[in-house]
Amino acid sequence: MFIFYQDAKALTSDCEECHRKVTPGIVKDFNKSEMSKALTCKSCHDANHTNKFDFQKAKLPTIRTCKTCHPEQANQYLSGKHALGLLAITAFPNFAHKQPKAFIAGQKGCNGCHNLGIVDNNIRETVEYRKYYKYGMDCQNCHTRHAFSIKEAKEPEACNSCHTGFDHAQWEMWFHSKHGSAYLTDRKSHRGPTCQDCHMPKGNHTVITAWGFLALRLPEADKEWLNYRLTILKALGVLDAKGNPTERLNLVKAANMARLDKKSWEKEREKMLNVCKNCHSENFAKENLKNADLMIKAADKIFAEAINIVKDLYKDGIISKKPGQITWPYPDLLNFYEVDTPIEEMLYEMFMDYRMKTYQAAFHIMPDYTTWYGYAKMKETLVEIKKEAERMRAEVKNKK
Repeated sequence: MFIFYQDAKALTSDCEECHRKVTPGIVKDFNKSEMSKALTCKSCHDANHTNKFDFQKAKLPTIRTCKTCHPEQANQYLSGKHALGLLAITAFPNFAHKQPKAFIAGQKGCNGCHNLGIVDNNIRETVEYRKYYKYGMDCQNCHTRHAFSIKEAKEPEACNSCHTGFDHAQWEMWFHSKHGSAYLTDRKSHRGPTCQDCHMPKGNHTVITAWGFLALRLPEADKEWLNYRLTILKALGVLDAKGNPTERLNLVKAANMARLDKKSWEKEREKMLNVCKNCHSENFAKENLKNADLMIKAADKIFAEAINIVKDLYKDGIISKKPGQITWPYPDLLNFYEVDTPIEEMLYEMFMDYRMKTYQAAFHIMPDYTTWYGYAKMKETLVEIKKEAERMRAEVKNKK
């Protein structure tokens, strides 16, 4: 049962007379918010909707709406990776707009989180985006409507609905880490760091990391590691078989998914190091970050070997290319699970699950995830890929 009240300091609104009956939870949340003391429904939704028959006239707020009162936070957000979430998803071939309607418009799959970045004219919105993402969200993803609570957004739970599961289990990693247990067992004194402490220092809404989502960077001084990375970039379609940039590199740049010059990588690493130094010595922090870097290298070595095995199956005509895939003889990792063979599925899981957990858990101080959910699974899958490649080659040979 809902109990309603009008906060003594909240502004009155004629919208509430109807919405107390139609959407009572919204009225309750809004009247509990700080915004209700300065704004009414019309401040964000305009005044065009006046009765139950013309509800479609109500304006759906975007980042521009929030920017009116919160320009600093909005500008920080728009310069960061969260605001590019939709671009990252729609950039992948044979994926974003070719899934079931409920997956996309209903936001029941990846799009349920990657509905970020739909904004007003001359910032980033396109007609196509709004067609598919009617209820796209930005600030509301963390400051959930209609309470828009700062207190809520400061808690780590605000992050766990998106940063969880298969390819980015940061919530589980942090929750089970010593950082997480220190915070969760003593929230009052805020002993351990939260997601926001490390990734949004001093309330900065930019949220960018040195390695980015793909854990890739250029240039690379370590020549051995560079060779692994070039193999991965070719399988991502960012580089062609000869190592030349492709059109997909522009998508990676636009979505800010990787640091592509030394200065930008070092800038973000320095920011994180300064955060770590709030609790740890500089030497300790540098050593831990360096060792996490090396877990990426360890994973990349295994992954590059697996890519080359599958690449040779393409090269020898044992696996055929599908429409929309890169044309050079490499697996197309950005096609995700839109593939036809088990060995390609194995490679996809290695990329999107095991490699991710190997390095993400290393940075989130969760050794068990790094080992058993990440690196060990990388090694296990490489064995399976080798066996499957042998089987496929033997099958083709026996048919001749």
